[in-house]
Amino acid sequence: MMDVAALLDQAQAKGVTIATAESCTGGMVAAALTDIAGSSAVFDRGFVTYTNAAKIQMLDVKPGTLDAHGAVSEPVAREMAAGALAHSNADIAVSITGIAGPGGSEHKPEGRVCFGLATAGTIQTSTVEFGALGRANVRHAARDHALTLLQDTIVSTLQDN
Repeated sequence: MMDVAALLDQAQAKGVTIATAESCTGGMVAAALTDIAGSSAVFDRGFVTYTNAAKIQMLDVKPGTLDAHGAVSEPVAREMAAGALAHSNADIAVSITGIAGPGGSEHKPEGRVCFGLATAGTIQTSTVEFGALGRANVRHAARDHALTLLQDTIVSTLQDN
């Protein structure tokens, strides 16, 4: 796993606060951040929205988006990240929705994980095909990828306060 303490230090140095919106990782990103003493200086909150109803109720994901694209999709990851930003005091929010396994389908294979990253001005989405690594490995890989997205964004795009 990446150096989470360094990520938190960078966020604190820039005055950036973080929120998470997680589905298939079930709070693993929030746990990785809060495992570090002093993380409350930059970690605002985490949303674990495992069901579609939770995504709708807590993050304002539109039912029509879920119907049109399914929970594992970049449009849903986008709305999750936007919702986490809107329902928190954070400057940056990362979202994760995917199929950790076992299982999946031809159209949405095991190991497909969609990510969203929202700041005040932008929302970016991406999809990573981790492959059928097994449930635990997909979840860990998704956690690490989300942490890397946060760090890269904090380092490269958010302005110093």
